[in-house]
Amino acid sequence: MPSFEESLKKLESIVEHLEKGDLALEESLKLFEEGVGLSASCKQELDAAEGKVQMLVKQRDGALKAEPFLTDKPF
Repeated sequence: MPSFEESLKKLESIVEHLEKGDLALEESLKLFEEGVGLSASCKQELDAAEGKVQMLVKQRDGALKAEPFLTDKPF
Protein backbone atom coordinates (compact mmCIF):
# COMPACT_ATOMS: atom_id res chain seq x y z
CA MET A 1 0.00 0.00 0.00
CA PRO A 2 1.50 3.36 -0.99
CA SER A 3 2.14 6.03 1.60
CA PHE A 4 -0.04 9.13 1.88
CA GLU A 5 2.68 11.20 0.24
CA GLU A 6 3.04 8.77 -2.67
CA SER A 7 -0.73 8.69 -3.20
CA LEU A 8 -0.95 12.47 -3.11
CA LYS A 9 1.93 12.85 -5.58
CA LYS A 10 0.27 10.37 -7.97
CA LEU A 11 -3.05 12.21 -7.62
CA GLU A 12 -1.36 15.52 -8.45
CA SER A 13 0.21 13.93 -11.52
CA ILE A 14 -3.17 12.61 -12.67
CA VAL A 15 -4.76 16.04 -12.25
CA GLU A 16 -1.97 17.62 -14.33
CA HIS A 17 -2.51 15.08 -17.13
CA LEU A 18 -6.27 15.58 -17.11
CA GLU A 19 -5.96 19.38 -17.09
CA LYS A 20 -3.86 19.29 -20.27
CA GLY A 21 -6.90 17.91 -22.10
CA ASP A 22 -4.85 16.02 -24.69
CA LEU A 23 -5.84 12.48 -23.67
CA ALA A 24 -8.30 10.20 -25.38
CA LEU A 25 -11.66 9.79 -23.65
CA GLU A 26 -10.93 6.23 -22.48
CA GLU A 27 -7.57 7.23 -21.00
CA SER A 28 -9.15 10.26 -19.33
CA LEU A 29 -11.84 8.08 -17.76
CA LYS A 30 -9.26 5.57 -16.57
CA LEU A 31 -7.14 8.29 -14.96
CA PHE A 32 -10.20 9.98 -13.46
CA GLU A 33 -11.29 6.70 -11.87
CA GLU A 34 -7.81 6.15 -10.45
CA GLY A 35 -7.79 9.72 -9.14
CA VAL A 36 -11.12 9.27 -7.38
CA GLY A 37 -9.76 6.20 -5.63
CA LEU A 38 -6.57 7.99 -4.60
CA SER A 39 -8.56 10.97 -3.36
CA ALA A 40 -10.73 8.72 -1.19
CA SER A 41 -7.65 6.95 0.18
CA CYS A 42 -5.95 10.26 1.03
CA LYS A 43 -9.11 11.57 2.70
CA GLN A 44 -9.37 8.43 4.81
CA GLU A 45 -5.76 8.83 5.98
CA LEU A 46 -6.30 12.52 6.74
CA ASP A 47 -9.44 11.72 8.74
CA ALA A 48 -7.48 9.15 10.77
CA ALA A 49 -4.68 11.65 11.39
CA GLU A 50 -7.23 14.27 12.43
CA GLY A 51 -8.68 11.88 14.99
CA LYS A 52 -5.24 11.23 16.44
CA VAL A 53 -4.48 14.96 16.65
CA GLN A 54 -7.79 15.63 18.37
CA MET A 55 -7.03 12.98 20.98
CA LEU A 56 -3.61 14.46 21.68
CA VAL A 57 -4.64 18.08 22.15
CA LYS A 58 -4.70 18.96 25.83
CA GLN A 59 -6.38 21.77 27.69
CA ARG A 60 -4.44 23.91 30.14
CA ASP A 61 -5.90 21.86 32.99
CA GLY A 62 -4.61 18.63 31.45
CA ALA A 63 -7.99 17.47 30.15
CA LEU A 64 -8.21 16.33 26.57
CA LYS A 65 -10.39 18.39 24.27
CA ALA A 66 -11.27 17.78 20.66
CA GLU A 67 -9.99 20.63 18.53
CA PRO A 68 -10.71 21.09 14.84
CA PHE A 69 -7.90 20.03 12.57
CA LEU A 70 -7.31 22.78 10.02
CA THR A 71 -5.60 22.31 6.71
CA ASP A 72 -4.89 24.82 3.97
CA LYS A 73 -5.66 22.29 1.23
CA PRO A 74 -9.32 21.35 0.80
CA PHE A 75 -10.03 17.83 -0.47
